[in-house]
Amino acid sequence: MDDHRRLLKSDRWHEWASMQTDQKQRVPRPPLEKPCPEGAELTDLTAPGDFQVGRMPLVEAIARRQSRRRFTPDPLTLEELSFLLWSTQGVHESFGSGQALRRTVPSGGGRHPFETYLAVQRVEGLDPGLYRYLSVEHKLCLLRQDDQLMEQIGEACAGQGFAGSAAVTFVWTAIPYRTEWRYSTLSPKIIALDAGHVCQNLYLAAEAIGAGACAIAAYYQEDMDRLLGVDGEEEFAVYAAPVGKIEGD
Repeated sequence: MDDHRRLLKSDRWHEWASMQTDQKQRVPRPPLEKPCPEGAELTDLTAPGDFQVGRMPLVEAIARRQSRRRFTPDPLTLEELSFLLWSTQGVHESFGSGQALRRTVPSGGGRHPFETYLAVQRVEGLDPGLYRYLSVEHKLCLLRQDDQLMEQIGEACAGQGFAGSAAVTFVWTAIPYRTEWRYSTLSPKIIALDAGHVCQNLYLAAEAIGAGACAIAAYYQEDMDRLLGVDGEEEFAVYAAPVGKIEGD
């Protein structure tokens, strides 16, 4: 049991000062995001300064927050999806000659190891299919159209059907090297903590637009990675959360 629990402990930070990390060896830092495949369709998202949604007071959103597993057939608007994406991985500013970002969520060392994939079923103006959020550009990149994707997402989420009944299901992958470049073998705990920051922002942002979310850690790794088209080694799924409209309280 001690080996399992060691991940949760901060008993190795004294080693970091002497670690020859790639950052200390002046290896170029990894890219801030994956590029969109050449020729892929891009969708402009509503700019943060133009949001007319999400005006619920923070204290109310926190008080309402709960895991939601039942969704109405109503679609999300593109503005609402834009708000959810910006709330979870949006960019405030770039600095260091464009080599680092400040986002709407914290990340250890500012490394931000995640990519956001979306299994879209009911979003106004978007065809059903798999998308990836380009946070630097604040755009969506269409990876493939797929009317059956949500059913497959539900199966990949350990058969939890509600994951496939949502308007959109968020799936975050980790590219571990973004964090390893700075923190080497200390990275797993940092990445796990960072994932929690992202999903909690999704919960609160969803409540603020009359929607709900439910965090999912129970999924079949190989199945989910295959659906997303990632290699399972240098990039792999770490967290998921379906989002949909809910009945008014």
